[in-house]
Amino acid sequence: MAYASTIQTSDTANLGRITAAVKEIAFRVSRYRIYRNTLNELGSLSNRELSDLGLSRSNLRSIAYEAAYGN
Repeated sequence: MAYASTIQTSDTANLGRITAAVKEIAFRVSRYRIYRNTLNELGSLSNRELSDLGLSRSNLRSIAYEAAYGN
């Protein structure tokens, strides 16, 4: 004798995964924006202003990365 059964998945589980993915993407985009804005602002400073802050152009990317990602 054969049995037939239907399996229904919960759409809320899929919705939760999609929501989590969208939040993760938004979080990553916001961090990247912080990186780009920091890099652009530091890059717009003159060499004299950077020197007054104790910075050089060679380490602007690492400073912007640290500001955005905290590493």
